Amino acid sequence: MLTTLTAGRSARASRVGFSPARVGAVVGRNVGALRSGPSYWIVLVSGFFEPLLYLLSIGVGVGALVGDLTVAGRTMSYAAFVAPAMLAVSAMSGALAETTFNVFFKIKYAKTYEAVLATPVRPVEIAFGELTWATVRGSLYTAIFLGVMVALGLAPVGGALAAFPATILVGLAFGAVGLAISTLMRGWQDFDLLSTGQFALFLFSGTFSPVQDYPAWMEVLIQVTPLYHAVELVRGLCLSAYGVGMVGHAAYLLAMVAGGLWLAARRMERLLCR
Repeated sequence: MLTTLTAGRSARASRVGFSPARVGAVVGRNVGALRSGPSYWIVLVSGFFEPLLYLLSIGVGVGALVGDLTVAGRTMSYAAFVAPAMLAVSAMSGALAETTFNVFFKIKYAKTYEAVLATPVRPVEIAFGELTWATVRGSLYTAIFLGVMVALGLAPVGGALAAFPATILVGLAFGAVGLAISTLMRGWQDFDLLSTGQFALFLFSGTFSPVQDYPAWMEVLIQVTPLYHAVELVRGLCLSAYGVGMVGHAAYLLAMVAGGLWLAARRMERLLCR
């Protein structure tokens, strides 16, 4: 008992400042989970296939019926229009899956972070570590997806290389917001609300048709949603359609990273250190 109390006091005493090494330890714990068996790998890889199936069924299949689109004076195939959107969706889905379902389980049921806090790791470092791991997971999806796009002729190699850093930013943005959301969840039922919101973003963010095709009031509503900015940024880079608007899209996503991390760190401090 005395040893435990001494260890706890020692951990609290050294829990000052911000240490990248402690963030790395949180990431290392998640990497170690990959060795626990094939089940985690199956879950990890499965998130890649949903946007790929949408690309093949809607982008390629329906695209054969739709034909070419003209957007902002540029004519492109429907598959080339949809593919960058599915890339952004892939980055979003990977980051959200890791920072909502998995983090919520660790907080509410596995009590993983209570054990982590017996070490010098601080709640803010847990948040940064989980976000880093979620971004790695999302980047794995997008790197493979970009390879598929290049193989299908839906993006040039230069456009794919330019878009990859943007997909990392998308993963960071949605991962940070996902972390904040997971600290607000009361139970598994709340994930129904999250799934509904995520699916609405998926359908109405310029993914399958230009936002200009919607009524004016709906176009304005779509333009304030986060996935719209992710799709526009990634699509512009994939198609080499550079413009000043990209700065605004990137700034929006950076604000999501900062706001989500700030709220997640504060909520974790309150939940885990009460």
